[in-house]
Amino acid sequence: MSLEVHEIHTFYGLSHVLFGISLSVEAGKLVCLLGRNGVGKTTTMKSIMGLTPPRSGSIRFRGEELMKKRPHQIVRLGVSYVPADRRVYHDLTVRDNLEVGQRSRGIGSRWSVEKVYELFPDLRKLDSRLAGYLSGGERQMLSIGRSLMGNPDLLLLDEPTEGLAPLVVKMLEMQILKLKEEGTSILLAEQNMKSALRISDRGYILSKGQIVYEGTIEKLRESKEAMKHLTL
Repeated sequence: MSLEVHEIHTFYGLSHVLFGISLSVEAGKLVCLLGRNGVGKTTTMKSIMGLTPPRSGSIRFRGEELMKKRPHQIVRLGVSYVPADRRVYHDLTVRDNLEVGQRSRGIGSRWSVEKVYELFPDLRKLDSRLAGYLSGGERQMLSIGRSLMGNPDLLLLDEPTEGLAPLVVKMLEMQILKLKEEGTSILLAEQNMKSALRISDRGYILSKGQIVYEGTIEKLRESKEAMKHLTL
């Protein structure tokens, strides 16, 4: 198992936000975390990355406990987080943004600027453009590409299709699937149910900080009860 999250409880100050969240991601699989806005998807991602540490529970990556580790230590173990706000360095070029993200974990560099351009051909055409002038879709590709430059084994993608045109969403789906085919484990948080169901192997549904459904994508599609939490 690549990632195992067990019974985590996360708070913002005195506010209890996550209530006993448990989920897992098998190595090389794509798992989606579905739910409407504000149900705890981003908090779950931040909890895994140590950005909002849970007060209790367990988070293990390839058998190693992450609960007391700081975000930079988690990154070094091979976990990378792509936040929903598509953070890029606006005053740097596309290439410079990618090179800033380059890091070897001492096991050989799987990702390079050239390989990122192979995955996202549109970025190659924008190599010398300042990131501040990119479209939303281009920034998303750059944000993912920069995370890949750190050679992650597990990629946490937070709302990657939010606000993107349908054509761009379809293209991004294909690129995410290519990442999975190369062996990268992926946890995908999405409101876009149709997109997530097209590319995921397994799914979890969050409601009010709790997992209310889990199972294969096939079972999720067939479950009227599960769909109620996504369509109401």
